[in-house]
Amino acid sequence: MYLKTTHKFLILCATAIITFTAAIFTDYNSFAQSTSGQAAAIERGQKQFEANCGFCHGNDATGARGPDLIRSKLVADDVGGNLIGAVIRNGRPQKGMPAFTMTQEQIDDIAAFLHARIHGAMRSGRVSDTYPLSRLLTGDAPQGKAYFNGAGGCSACHSTTGDLAHIASKYAPIDLEARMLYPRGAATSTVTVVLPSGEKVEGKLVHLDEFSVALQDASGWYRSFSRNQVKVQVHDPLAAHRALLSKLSQADVHNLFAYLETLK
Repeated sequence: MYLKTTHKFLILCATAIITFTAAIFTDYNSFAQSTSGQAAAIERGQKQFEANCGFCHGNDATGARGPDLIRSKLVADDVGGNLIGAVIRNGRPQKGMPAFTMTQEQIDDIAAFLHARIHGAMRSGRVSDTYPLSRLLTGDAPQGKAYFNGAGGCSACHSTTGDLAHIASKYAPIDLEARMLYPRGAATSTVTVVLPSGEKVEGKLVHLDEFSVALQDASGWYRSFSRNQVKVQVHDPLAAHRALLSKLSQADVHNLFAYLETLK
């Protein structure tokens, strides 16, 4: 009786291990396929861009007769080609840009290429921590304070006697300005992935692009999904910061920084 029970237990364990291993390889293969698909889309997009856009914007999108798209606000604000597509299809006749007839897939590929170029440019650029304050401090501190407590809505979440107390003493000027525009480390985005079956998978957001989404669930497991097979809801605690970034004028940026520099 003991041997039969042990035998059944071993079979159940082996079955569980096989099922568990298959699930791991399914998640890994999904991630590998999505990563491969993204690389292929970027490569296709580069060829499309060079053939149709490079003569004006440069083959690397840094500008020629036309503007530098790496620094374009429209491209930076674009999500999956939603803004880039309209410009490609309609052109900008007043600026000498013709309209192009392209499929949605071609537009998506060009958008993937441009976003990859922006990402690469951001990772390659670095400014020394010793960059002189005099070159950054070009704004008006009182106006920055008024924006902080008024139109910017900053005081709704931050306090100059709380989380921002002595902030200018904690960071080098260039780092303070970077953190003001792109806060990091304080909050983590989470995501809810809704499967075709209706099942919801939730966890810490690890990766998100036009092709795939990946998360770490409550048990610590890494899981990834193809975007075209699921619904994705991102819960971003810094959403207000990101929304404000697209509304800030150059004057607002300089004034806000000048105000934060007074918080010694």
